[in-house]
Amino acid sequence: MPKPVYALIGDDSYLQLQQLASLASDFPHDAQRIDVDGERAELAEVFDELRSFAMFGGSKIVVMRNADAFITKYREQLEDYLAAPSNSSTLVLRVGSLPSNQRIYKAIAKAGQIVQCAPPKDRELPKWIIDHAKRAHKVTVTQDAAMQLADLIGCDLGRLDSELAKLALMKDDNKIDLTDVAGSVSFQREQEMWDMTNALAAGDSAEALKRWRHLVQLDPSTEFRAVTWLAMWLEEVGAILSGASTAKLQWKYRERLPKVIQTAKSLGKRQHARAVDLLAEVDQRSKSGVGDAAKNVEQFILSFSQ
Repeated sequence: MPKPVYALIGDDSYLQLQQLASLASDFPHDAQRIDVDGERAELAEVFDELRSFAMFGGSKIVVMRNADAFITKYREQLEDYLAAPSNSSTLVLRVGSLPSNQRIYKAIAKAGQIVQCAPPKDRELPKWIIDHAKRAHKVTVTQDAAMQLADLIGCDLGRLDSELAKLALMKDDNKIDLTDVAGSVSFQREQEMWDMTNALAAGDSAEALKRWRHLVQLDPSTEFRAVTWLAMWLEEVGAILSGASTAKLQWKYRERLPKVIQTAKSLGKRQHARAVDLLAEVDQRSKSGVGDAAKNVEQFILSFSQ
């Protein structure tokens, strides 16, 4: 049974999104989801959502991204709420960090659940790859292949998941070895996705749409990974726009980081917030079987031209 509050703690977007999807699967199919930005949300609005009934009955999930700022601003009020939370709604707080010696941490743990979203350490990454491949993609990855993937990609869990999905589709025997990795893993998909998101940030939805259709042709699994990719990109944009340190993006983008920062700033906070809300809607439509997944992403891309 869902708890009244969850805190997803960690700065790995992929793990947070995976945990969020896992939590959402525990709710009834007709549960109403509301996404809010903790940097802009007002306390009264959030409490109204939590204490009011869902539009069509059933339960309600209020998911707050960037919840660190909200907790800092409304710490005491949140503690009071958690002492007697709503029994018809769930609050999911996505935070970068939350010290365990703070009262708000203990209040969340008592009323609900703390979920750590820390990525594996470098030495643990091959094991994570093997375990994730078996759990998420129903394939076996040899130790040598896992080590090679870890060396090629590093601790970019979203990209690792994408590469494993692609390799799984190519294998009939459900086993991925070193030869498969050496012959199939490339940086082409990342470059294509990067070009598409940059086109979106620059306001060129026609170019972004062309690149999206090309991606779908190159890799049929793309349509099932697009929301995760786009969500991670939007979270990086949000971090840049909020003035957060870009040190963690240096390894991923290397010499392209200045261009990434430039395109994030060209998008702006208002358009970024709108894009986050639209992507949440796309995700919900695709998971509910409303429309084709690839077409839903196309609609998201076209929204940038409106």
